[in-house]
Amino acid sequence: MPNSFVYGAATSAYQIEGARHADGKGESIWDRFADIGRMPESGDIACDHYNRWREDIQLMSDLGVDAYRFSIAWTRVLPDGRGEVNQAGLDFYDRLVDGLLDAGITPYPTLYHWDLPQVLEDEGGWTNRATVDAFVEYTEAVARRLGDRVTNWITHNEPWVAAYLGHLEGVFAPGRTSWPDALAASHHILLSHGRAVPVLQANGAKVGIALDCRPARPASDDPRAVAASRHFDGFRNRWFFDPVFGKGYPDDMMKAYRDRGRFDDTMPAVEGRDLDEIAVPIDFLGLNYYTSLAISASDDPEVEFTPVQPGPNPPTGFTEMGWENTPEALTDYLVHLNEEYQPASVFITENGASYGDGVGPDGRVHDQRRIDYLAAHIAATHNARDRGVPVDGYFVWSLMDNLEWVKGYRQRFGLIHVDHATGTRTPKDSYHWYRELLSSR
Repeated sequence: MPNSFVYGAATSAYQIEGARHADGKGESIWDRFADIGRMPESGDIACDHYNRWREDIQLMSDLGVDAYRFSIAWTRVLPDGRGEVNQAGLDFYDRLVDGLLDAGITPYPTLYHWDLPQVLEDEGGWTNRATVDAFVEYTEAVARRLGDRVTNWITHNEPWVAAYLGHLEGVFAPGRTSWPDALAASHHILLSHGRAVPVLQANGAKVGIALDCRPARPASDDPRAVAASRHFDGFRNRWFFDPVFGKGYPDDMMKAYRDRGRFDDTMPAVEGRDLDEIAVPIDFLGLNYYTSLAISASDDPEVEFTPVQPGPNPPTGFTEMGWENTPEALTDYLVHLNEEYQPASVFITENGASYGDGVGPDGRVHDQRRIDYLAAHIAATHNARDRGVPVDGYFVWSLMDNLEWVKGYRQRFGLIHVDHATGTRTPKDSYHWYRELLSSR
């Protein structure tokens, strides 16, 4: 286990910070989504990290992580999405960064983890090209304040989720259900990434983007299943990986979307040098991985693919999110990425499992299933490294139990158990296991 390999833990602002109205914070699309009843619980309090950040840094220090990936709430910095900077909001991240550095922990901030200012959503949100400019303005404000100390940045987290779950399936904020909206949002998010990268690199920092993946395999040798699996890969993975690495949007997906009326002759959001700007060289790729899928063809002519649910008892089991545990697919996908895109460096920016083990009579949380999951996926990561993939780090999702978006507080991904009634933190067995792993280096 090389010492140069970065081990960390990850969180996001809306899921842990709380303090919704503190110090001039503005309203985000997730605040609104909760207010209109689209979520079982809100992030108004969450894990109260905004007030308990010193305690949380101490827990990270005791854990022994090299790095901490967190996100910055756009609405704390620019409550109206653009314009006047809220210095009090930036003060929080200033204190957090200094606290991490004092503890010997390298900060890896993510600029956008889905919490768009509601003011911008009211103007069209990510379907509006002007939001790209607003994101660059936000990036500049954060970089001016933190760029003298932050040397690693992530522009966006999981653009697929923001674009498709938020604009096509409507299950995430802002809750839209439109193919044109989803495609426009995906393009504008990627374009804002491309334009933000040089702003951050101007300070000499390393910059990446965190793309999530769902590796797909055909459920059978049936040519229809093979074609359906290829289409799923284009929809779920290649639509984002290809343009980031200079290949543009996949031709087969452009044709499929055009043939099905998703857009007309050209994708209307694309203008001028957009694709060149999206393909700006990045210093590392962040990869978020949780599971893989088998895909078959659908008998419904309106549906391009059908995920095949494995049997009730696959050998490696399921997490409580209903996701099959497939660590070997992580190795294979990393090898595929290296062959297809030749990234300069890769970090596993999220990997983890939801299991609801609570505090037992002995005061401990015995979450052996999470330990098994993490051990298998860390091994899979190093297997890919041994096969020549430049994997340089791994972040557990998540540092602590948090608000799992529309799943509320029922799904627990944390190394640290959080009692959401009291805020009490209890390190789980997986926390102690991870600490031993890191100290063994």
